[in-house]
Amino acid sequence: MKKTLRIVGYVLLFVVVAGAAALSYVKFALPNIDAPQDLHVEATPERIERGKYLAYHVTVCMDCHSARDYSVFSAPLVAGSDGKGGEVFDQKFGFPGKFIARNITPFNLKDWTDGEIYRAITSGVKKDGTPIFPVMPYAYYGKMDKEDIYSIIAFVRTLKPIENTTEEPRADFPMNFILNTIPAEANHGKLPDPSNEVEYGKYLVYSAGCFECHTKPDDKGQKVSGMDFAGGWSFNLGDGKTVTSANITPDKETGIGNYTKEAFITRFKTYADSTYKAHPVGKGEFNTIMPWTMYAGMSEKDLGSIYEYLKTVKPVKNPIERFIYKPVAKL
Repeated sequence: MKKTLRIVGYVLLFVVVAGAAALSYVKFALPNIDAPQDLHVEATPERIERGKYLAYHVTVCMDCHSARDYSVFSAPLVAGSDGKGGEVFDQKFGFPGKFIARNITPFNLKDWTDGEIYRAITSGVKKDGTPIFPVMPYAYYGKMDKEDIYSIIAFVRTLKPIENTTEEPRADFPMNFILNTIPAEANHGKLPDPSNEVEYGKYLVYSAGCFECHTKPDDKGQKVSGMDFAGGWSFNLGDGKTVTSANITPDKETGIGNYTKEAFITRFKTYADSTYKAHPVGKGEFNTIMPWTMYAGMSEKDLGSIYEYLKTVKPVKNPIERFIYKPVAKL
């Protein structure tokens, strides 16, 4: 009996030691991403212009990395806050921790090399080697054309420096361990020929984060299988407001199957109207995190290509209640 107990004790000790070793490896040896490249991006006018277009209207870097005014429909950027950081993604949005968009103006990035910025955008690793939570969809950015990433870097370098230091992120357990396993080396593709609208549209759809927000995650953070682009991810806007991402599959009943190409483009371009995008939102009224006013700056050609690609995805019948308001009881 004593021998059996001794063997059991050794087994338990081995399991504890092995488990501790595995956790230590994950916590301290990962992410296992290559050192930053010795990269020097030439800031040509063409790159800066392309980077500005991407950062404001496609990848919408400026959406998360600036302050947003939620008293106005679609929460446009607060004037003068471009790139200062501070947008919070925490448990109330369903995230496993508290993650804060960093300051990406030269105030914060002045000591970062182009290679370090490139690695952060495309692989999810910060200057100090620690991982970035993928609320910034670096897995998709790492598949973009490398030249587009260079253009974003060139543009970000031109931003007005804003003195703002953001709070350090905090991941909940077990995400504080899992997070180290998420970063991956970039695997770039090529920018498709714009004349191939479906392939070009697919490139834009994933670069713009459409798949990320319009595909619901499960309780482990993985996208629900078979529900690509079918919507259903709910976001708590505070003050009793909850907004849910729309079904953008070509399902005719619950998606965008009845949209014409012209109507789809117009849906976005409506928010380019300076009068409409100044629309204030009152208590209990519908609002959204969808940055309509930023995507409205995308060219009609690009919006049309997105439509052509979305027409090819699998239609999914998934009715969505877009907005719920439940007044918060005062104590």
